[in-house]
Amino acid sequence: MSKQPDDYEFIDGSRLSSVIEALIFASSEPVSGERIRSIIVEHEEQIEISEETVAGFVDKLNDRYEENRLSFRIQELGGGYTFVTESKFHYWLSIFQHQNAYRKLSQSAIESLAIVAYRQPITKPEIDQIRGVDSGYIIRQLMEKALIEVNGRADSPGKPLLYRTTRHFLKHFGLNSVDELPKPREIEDILKDDDMAEHRRLLMERQMMIDLDEEDEEGVSDQNPEDSGGEEE
Repeated sequence: MSKQPDDYEFIDGSRLSSVIEALIFASSEPVSGERIRSIIVEHEEQIEISEETVAGFVDKLNDRYEENRLSFRIQELGGGYTFVTESKFHYWLSIFQHQNAYRKLSQSAIESLAIVAYRQPITKPEIDQIRGVDSGYIIRQLMEKALIEVNGRADSPGKPLLYRTTRHFLKHFGLNSVDELPKPREIEDILKDDDMAEHRRLLMERQMMIDLDEEDEEGVSDQNPEDSGGEEE
């Protein structure tokens, strides 16, 4: 009969909590509780754990980090566990990482990204219609930054590409799923009034120290839909 562990000690002296911590720390992407569970039970015959067990140990690890006033926590993002820095240290990280390309997202890029996030999967013509301008350059920029990706083709004339957000988008904005996004009214209605600024702000607050007034990395100017009829490619 397998054991249900408290903090199980392996033959090498390591503890279950430390093994879970190490697996999360070593993964370059969020690792799911099921993945952690399967790795452990497949290589240790004397133990049987569940995803709930893993979640419980993650909570205990976070309690330990908090008690010791450490700068990081384990958080569930993009369907898995990953280490994140406490938000109060973001200012210092922004100084250290001031060349990070994501800080160069323009308001137009954020607006287009919000439309994809709320209406995915969505085609470029649909994005163009909502924004009132051509979004080709912005879409390419978001794809280069791995924030959106192609998700097949629409069953409509010309079969345009469909776009959706990526797992990297979830991780970057501190989300576990798109269901955690703020719930705005229909995008077309939002773009007609001042509430769009508020929804942009809610989405952008997920980013670390983004400067809304900073120009695109390539220096391409992009006017708001109210002021212009198009964007340069």
